[in-house]
Amino acid sequence: MGLLINSTYITLDGVIGDPQDWPSTGDDDGSAEKIQTDLLLSSDALIMGRRTYEVFAATWPERSGDAYSDHINTMPKYVASTTLTAPSWPATSVLAERVAERVAELKADGARLVQYGFGSLSRTLLEHGLIDELRLWLHPFLVGGGDLLFHQGLTARFALADVSVLPSGLAVLTYRTDHARA
Repeated sequence: MGLLINSTYITLDGVIGDPQDWPSTGDDDGSAEKIQTDLLLSSDALIMGRRTYEVFAATWPERSGDAYSDHINTMPKYVASTTLTAPSWPATSVLAERVAERVAELKADGARLVQYGFGSLSRTLLEHGLIDELRLWLHPFLVGGGDLLFHQGLTARFALADVSVLPSGLAVLTYRTDHARA
């Protein structure tokens, strides 16, 4: 059985939206980049919602020459969207319907999947028990407003599996579901 890891930036007040506008945490000696690169390189495919796809497709195809850029540009990518019909980023497939079923099929085939950010796609995947690991990149500040991680009505149980505290003060909290820890 495959694995789906969600990696999300979050502030102390639970905000997940617009991390590019957050204050800098300063240098972290390369630890964050290594954690992110290790995660991506250990993944077989990338799962995205439409908004993440638009940001990534505008950024990553222009980059190359390092392990992260080369892998993200060549790996299979799946974007959940009912409006996107012709993705421009190579190796991208659109999941227009039965998204949870399609992701479950990828996992059943043994794929190791990564998803960045937390939005409506993440909530759908969580509702269907498809997220096995949640990596919260906890930034040590409050931003006072914005999109929040969780909404009413969504429940799930995770257990703390790992904590990495970076020199910048950022903490990477890794939580796993019971079936992912088995």
